[in-house]
Amino acid sequence: MRESALPVILDGLAEIADRYDGFIIDLWGVIHDGGALYPGAHDALTQLAARGRKTVMLSNAPRRAEFLVEQMAVLGVERSLFGAVMSSGEAVHRELRARRDPWFGCLGRHYLLIGAPGDAVLLDGLDFERRETVEEADFLLNTGLAGIDDTVERHLPLFERAIRAGLPMICANPDLVVVQQGRPFLCAGTLAARYRFMGGDVVYRGKPDPAIYDDCLALLGISDRCRVLAVGDAFETDVKGARGAGLDSLLIMGGIHADTLQDADGARIVAAAQSYGGFVPTMAAPAFCW
Repeated sequence: MRESALPVILDGLAEIADRYDGFIIDLWGVIHDGGALYPGAHDALTQLAARGRKTVMLSNAPRRAEFLVEQMAVLGVERSLFGAVMSSGEAVHRELRARRDPWFGCLGRHYLLIGAPGDAVLLDGLDFERRETVEEADFLLNTGLAGIDDTVERHLPLFERAIRAGLPMICANPDLVVVQQGRPFLCAGTLAARYRFMGGDVVYRGKPDPAIYDDCLALLGISDRCRVLAVGDAFETDVKGARGAGLDSLLIMGGIHADTLQDADGARIVAAAQSYGGFVPTMAAPAFCW
């Protein structure tokens, strides 16, 4: 992993594509904004594919991987332009199926969903049953707010009851917030942070957990971490996650930090990073483009 005092500012991937054999690429904030592709993203994926570069699309989405493949198709990205897909939701599903982690192995079979009703499909095919009350549940499955009008405050009475009952929480999306077509939208990570602050037991799966990067490296089939670049738009998840995994990182400035980092130089990026744990990217670019 190459590090310097200031991140290198790039115009596009063409400047550094030959340095790497594999790319771990965030989706929301890099490829799309929740409703449309960013300009240049399709071309960048096309150029990487044409050069034989391996890619894994890595998203902190509380969805199975196949859902994200379908979403990419709807947005106009051909399946031939990217490799494997890994998500925080996929990681949760796999962990609940395998039960390798003792924390997961101790969970009961009944869960209470914190999220949109349709998010329960995350556990389809597994031996778990959804319940509607704290008293019936063994754990909370947190996939985020139920909709655009939902609030963190609405869940606080339920959280208080769940903590008294000793219910642990699985957070299936560590992101705190995303920008959806120009508007901020709170994610499961914000709910999980409040639950933990109130005294609840929370386990996350997804970025910045190093384990999910190990999964991505296995999917890439690349053992030399110096030959893999992690691309994302968030200091707290993408840059921190890459650092913890021993990977170079490329921060896309036009995503979640667009208001702060528009036209930023290396010094401004370092200053901005201090508000998010001081994790400075190896490189930065205005957008994911060639």
